[in-house]
Parts: sequence; structure tokens; C-alpha cells
Amino acid sequence: MNPVQLADAIADPVQVLGMSFYFDPLTRARGKESGLNSFEYYGLGRGGTLGDVDVAVVVDAFTFFHPRVLDRMWTQAKEKAEPVAVAADYLVAAYEFADRTFGALDVEDLGDFAAAAQKVVASLEGGRHHLVDGYKRYDVPTNPVHAAYLGCILMRELRGCVHIDAVNEVGLSALEACYLQDPAFFTSHGYLEEEIPSVTPESVAKKARAEELTSAMIAECFGVLSENERQSLARGALAMFSALKVPVAVS
Repeated sequence: MNPVQLADAIADPVQVLGMSFYFDPLTRARGKESGLNSFEYYGLGRGGTLGDVDVAVVVDAFTFFHPRVLDRMWTQAKEKAEPVAVAADYLVAAYEFADRTFGALDVEDLGDFAAAAQKVVASLEGGRHHLVDGYKRYDVPTNPVHAAYLGCILMRELRGCVHIDAVNEVGLSALEACYLQDPAFFTSHGYLEEEIPSVTPESVAKKARAEELTSAMIAECFGVLSENERQSLARGALAMFSALKVPVAVS
């Protein structure tokens, strides 16, 4: 499996895996214990990996969200809780989700996946991928289930950060990219119906080109891996993705 094939094989699985804990009922319940609704917990939990930063930094990292949403999920939510503390708690919520889900998987495979993911992010230049840098601040767990799920989150954030670069490179606006990705995401990312962009052959072609560039950029990141490590990343991602359908708790 070459890096391009790997990038394509795990694109959708890591996208789904990395976000699966966000609005899980028990994650929502954990947020409520801190007085946060699920969107505030998400905003502070994910954005708080960047530190207690100005909202403009979060807007840049969450490129495909309209800033009006981040005013609620970040600026107003910060009046209820401290971002760095919430981010640490959010990661605990992620690990608890992993414990409820991946108990049937081979821990050696999970460990190999985690090691490959960490090798990829360790090779990245700092300061370019904000949310990846944020999650890299946390220690890699010794628990292979937790380490593998942190790897899923990192791989998802990496693809998201690279996709921002690709969208910018082709000259597509964040608004257009969000709508063309999935109109259903448009309102959930804070856009209004009257802001729906005109879909043109040019914009569709730019979006397709951005996807191609994203895969190429991710493949370049995977170039640091050996053939065995690429196989480990693919095997682990696909196994965890399958486990979402039939979750088994860690005993």
C-alpha cells in the first residue's frame, strides 16, 4: 500500500472516528456536569487545545464554521468554563468513548496504529496545523486503546488542517467549501439560508481539485512511514471504524 492509497483508504474512516465521541450521549452528559451544552463543550473542548486564545485564533482553526457560531461556542462559553481545563476533560471523554467501543479489537494492532499515527505527526513542521499542534501537547497514553483513539483524532485533525490549505490554494471560499462538502453541514456550521452560495461548474471543479490536493498532501505526510507502518495505520483505522457498528466495551 503506497501513501496515496493509504490516504484514500482511511480518509472517511478517520473522519468519522475522530468525531464520533463529540455528540455521544455520555459525552454530552459529561459536558453538562460542567454546565456546558454539547456545542459549548465541543467548542471549548476542541478549541481549548489551542490554549486560552483570542476567538480569532479559533475562527482560523475552525475555518469552515461561521464566526457567529464561535462567538457562542467559544467567547460566550468561556464565561462558564476555562478552555484549557475543558479541553483536558474533553480528551478524557474521548478516551471513555474509546473504552466503550473498541474492547473487541487486538491491542497490538491498536498499539501499532497509534505508533504510526504518532510518527506522522512527529514529522510535521510546527505552526502550520493548529489543531494538530494542540493535540500534540498531550502525552501519548500508555493504554493502547486510548493511544489509538488519540491517533484517530490526530489523523482527522491533520486531514482537516491540510484541507484548509488545499481550499485556500484553489481559491475557494470557506463558505463555498462547506456548502459543497454537504449542504446539511451548512446550517450546523452557522451559515444562514440566505448565505447559500451559487453552485457553478467552476466552484465544483475547484472543490474537486481541493480534494485531490488534500489527498496528495496527506500522502506526502504518510511518506515517513514504512510499508509495515502504512499497513498498520490502515488496518487499525478500518478495524476501529468497523467497531463503531458493533461497539464492545473494554473489560
